[in-house]
Amino acid sequence: MERPSTVWTALASPRYLISSWPWRSYAYLFTSVPMGAASIVVLVGLAALSALLSPILIGILMLTAFPLIGAGIGWAERRRAGLMLVDGISSPHATLPIALPLRQRLAFRRREQASMRALGYGFVLGVFVWPLSALFAGISATALLTTLAAPVIADGEEMGMGPWTLNTAREGFVFLILFGPVFYAVSSYLLGVLAGAEASLAKAMLGPRQEELQRNLADLRRSRLDLVDAFETERARIERHLHDGVQQRLVGLTMTLGLAELDLPEGEGRRMVVKAHAEAEAALADLRAAVRGIHPRVLVDHGLEAAVREVADRMPLPVTVQLSVPARLPAPIEAAAYFVVSEALANVAKHAQATQCEVSGWVDRERLVITVQDNGVGGAKPGAGTGLTGLVTRLDALGGTLDVDSPPGGPTRLRMECPCRLGD
Repeated sequence: MERPSTVWTALASPRYLISSWPWRSYAYLFTSVPMGAASIVVLVGLAALSALLSPILIGILMLTAFPLIGAGIGWAERRRAGLMLVDGISSPHATLPIALPLRQRLAFRRREQASMRALGYGFVLGVFVWPLSALFAGISATALLTTLAAPVIADGEEMGMGPWTLNTAREGFVFLILFGPVFYAVSSYLLGVLAGAEASLAKAMLGPRQEELQRNLADLRRSRLDLVDAFETERARIERHLHDGVQQRLVGLTMTLGLAELDLPEGEGRRMVVKAHAEAEAALADLRAAVRGIHPRVLVDHGLEAAVREVADRMPLPVTVQLSVPARLPAPIEAAAYFVVSEALANVAKHAQATQCEVSGWVDRERLVITVQDNGVGGAKPGAGTGLTGLVTRLDALGGTLDVDSPPGGPTRLRMECPCRLGD
């Protein structure tokens, strides 16, 4: 059975009374008391102090701090709402650059509508919510604890419980057995409804509006694109270092060893130089393959179709390439598509036991679609050693998706979709 994510779904479950939700409701309502009391004391105190100092400029300036106090109340209440809402309440505030000075950050927060809504919630919490929470939770907890302690209390003195008078521990125990479960069930459902209503009010006032969700989504996309750009910049730096530095040194080393091989007479020394020459050439070949794998030059110079055809030509099985895509796409999108095809073809060669493969690509409603299909044995799964997991993350940062359909016995069909423009 799926675990309830809110108290409302928990209330509909037959396991509600034996779950943690009744105690979460008690905790939520009781913590409303100090939060509400503190909120109203701070708000009233600041208002009174501002009025007292209004003849001078500082009193007027203090009024501008109210939205910031509201933002602080909202921050605390969104976290406290996790007792009733497993997923919590998303922040409605815009994400600000870390490098932004504190003064500008505070000024921005002060002007946000979310801060004013949180200020309003703080007032409602301090005036209406916490007294009701204290009343109902206090009465329910008192009745329940008194019922639990009835055998002990009735053993020492006469105890009145509504129309009943308990004089002995036995009578208190009978009362506990008869009415304890009833009090627990009634109070649990009552407080669950009250806590759920309070959490729903908090979510309505402190959660993001539609335009704020769209803004936060745009901010998230921008930050993910920044990560992609940072990755591409670092990739280019590594490629330049390997190509212009390490590779040139290896080329020089192989030339020097080749010349030494020609000058040395036959013997053990010449055999060692020949062996070192071969090892250096192998290392140079591996380095060139690594540089090509980091970012192939043909992709930079001629685009996606030429790079995919080059990979297909190196495959040990026939690969048909049918691409109908724009001549050039944004570099991160071209790179992501290339590496998806390259990794997919590598998996076909290593694991699929296929005799043929087909790569197709086209643009559908401004989204690049590429499929790789083979007639192999199937059974491929992203994240199960196929090397596609990192590509899924990379595509996700660009707003794309990667799906693999590979039933046992085949065929395997990989489908990639990605926007043709960054930020879509």
